[in-house]
Amino acid sequence: MNLTLKIWRQKSAKDKGQMVAYKVTDISEHMSFLEMMDVLNEQLINTGDDPVAFDHDCREGICGMCSMYINGEAHGPDRGVTTCQLHMRMFKDGDTITIEPFRAKAFPVIKDLVVDRMSFERIQQAGGFISVNTSGNTQDANAIPISKQAADEAMDAATCIGCGACVATCKNSSAMLFVGAKVSQYALLPQGQVEATERVLNMVKQMDEEGFGNCTNTGACEIECPKGISLENIARMNREYLSASLKG
Repeated sequence: MNLTLKIWRQKSAKDKGQMVAYKVTDISEHMSFLEMMDVLNEQLINTGDDPVAFDHDCREGICGMCSMYINGEAHGPDRGVTTCQLHMRMFKDGDTITIEPFRAKAFPVIKDLVVDRMSFERIQQAGGFISVNTSGNTQDANAIPISKQAADEAMDAATCIGCGACVATCKNSSAMLFVGAKVSQYALLPQGQVEATERVLNMVKQMDEEGFGNCTNTGACEIECPKGISLENIARMNREYLSASLKG
């Protein structure tokens, strides 16, 4: 395939960015999207130009670092995949592909397609953990009975990789799906009950301080989420928050 790529180029957080068009040729439909970006960068390096900066690590859909906004969709036109799992067979010869960073006030651009997502880390640090001391005092797995439904729902919530697709696709740049998932994975388990009140209050407070917007109730976040995190987690977080607020 021969393609035209319109890519957001921005030298640093302080510089003003712009869209720049590039041509790439002989792209195989079997390539992943990041492999196609590697081809472009090799081409740019060979001509003495600055390669396009983008985040990546595992390239297996596990870490969520490869976040790109492709043709107006977080992680591109496929569903249930991260950018590194998106394949070029989703595009056609002669296509023009627009590639941007995830845009949100709380995700400032560092360079090109790389954004600072430390806001997610700060939300996690505010309460996304349990401080039960298990060192030298571990229990057998069946010592605390947990229903299969609760265990399954907790595991489903825990599959969130924190990529930020929910934020990028939300017109309010809401992080409620991310926070809802992180609250839910503990709220559904007995080990998470000890700090349940402080957890949800602290994480929601930090989310607001980071500048994320409120939920739009449109469900775009669930559709674009590469792990299919359910909107039910937002509802659970709201219930947990209301309960914690009444206790406080």
